Amino acid sequence: MKDAVSSAFAICLADGLIGSGKATPAKRALGRRTEPAPGVQAPRGSQPMRRLLIAGSAIAGLFACSAAMAQSLTNTPALLSGPVAYAAGESETPSVSPAFDPTALVDLGGAGHFVILSKSGITDVPASDVTGNVGTSPITGAADHLSCAEVSGKVYSVDNAGPPPCSIKAPNKLTNAVHDMQTAYTDAAGRSATITELGGGNIGGLTLAPAIYSWSTNVTIPSDVRLKGGSHAVWIFQISKNLIVSSGKAIVLRGHAQAQNVFWQVAGKVALGTTSHFEGIILSKTLIAMRTGASINGRLLAQTAATLQMNKISAP
Repeated sequence: MKDAVSSAFAICLADGLIGSGKATPAKRALGRRTEPAPGVQAPRGSQPMRRLLIAGSAIAGLFACSAAMAQSLTNTPALLSGPVAYAAGESETPSVSPAFDPTALVDLGGAGHFVILSKSGITDVPASDVTGNVGTSPITGAADHLSCAEVSGKVYSVDNAGPPPCSIKAPNKLTNAVHDMQTAYTDAAGRSATITELGGGNIGGLTLAPAIYSWSTNVTIPSDVRLKGGSHAVWIFQISKNLIVSSGKAIVLRGHAQAQNVFWQVAGKVALGTTSHFEGIILSKTLIAMRTGASINGRLLAQTAATLQMNKISAP
C-alpha cells in the first residue's frame, strides 16, 4: 500500500504540474481559484491570505487525487507486491498474482485433434467414458485396449489391429500428430518461467493466476488448486519430475479460465489419484496414469503409455 500511495502521489503531481495541456483533475485542483465561504468577506488587499487559500486547496486536491489513484493501483492485480497475495473473497487462501504476462498458447498442431494420444499404448480397466478422438503410434493398434463402446469419437491406429470395428487406419495422420505432440512438449518446456519453485513443489490450496510456473522437483497437489483468470488467460506448468494429484482432490477453474489454455509439461510421470479431477492439457514425457474414478477435462498426450481405470475423459 505504501508503494501504491507513493506511485499515486507522483502520478498526480506530474499530471498537475508537467502533464499535457488537458484539463485533468489534478490540474483543476492545483489551479483552482479559492473564494471565501459564503457570507464571509475577505479583507481588502489580503493577497497573502488568498494565496494561502489557493495553496491549501491545491494541496487538498493533490492528496485527494493521490488517494483515488492509490486505491486504483492497489485494486489492480498486476501491481500486487510480491509473488503471493490473498484472493479477494477467499479469506486466507493464498493467491499467486504475478505481473500481467501475455503468454502465448502452446500450439498442439495435429495433437490437438486427440483427447488421448500415446506412443506406446493405452491400457484400460472398463468401463471408461472417453469423449474425443484416440490414437496410438508408432505402436500397433493392438496396444489400444479401449473398446469402441467407451469412445465417443474416432479411434486411430497405424495398422488394422486397432479396436474393432471402429478403428481407422491412419499412419500418416498419427505420425504427424505424434511429431506435433513432441514439438508442443519442447515448446512448453522452453518457455521462460515467471515463477519458480513455488511452495517447494507443494501447491495444494493455492489460487494461481495466469503465468509460467517452473519446478525442478516433484509437484504434489494434496488439496484443491484453483486457477483463476479470464477466458484468454494462459497457464504453463513446467515440472522436471513427477506430478501427483492426491485422491479426491481437484484442479478447479475460477473466473472464466479455460481448460484448453492450461498446459502441464511433465518430464516424469503423471498420477491422478482415485476420484480426483483434473483440468488442462497434459504433455508428459513418460506415463500418464489415471487411478480408479479419476476424471479430466483436457487431453492426455503421453510420449509413453496412458493407463485408465474406469475414468471420464473429455476434450476441452
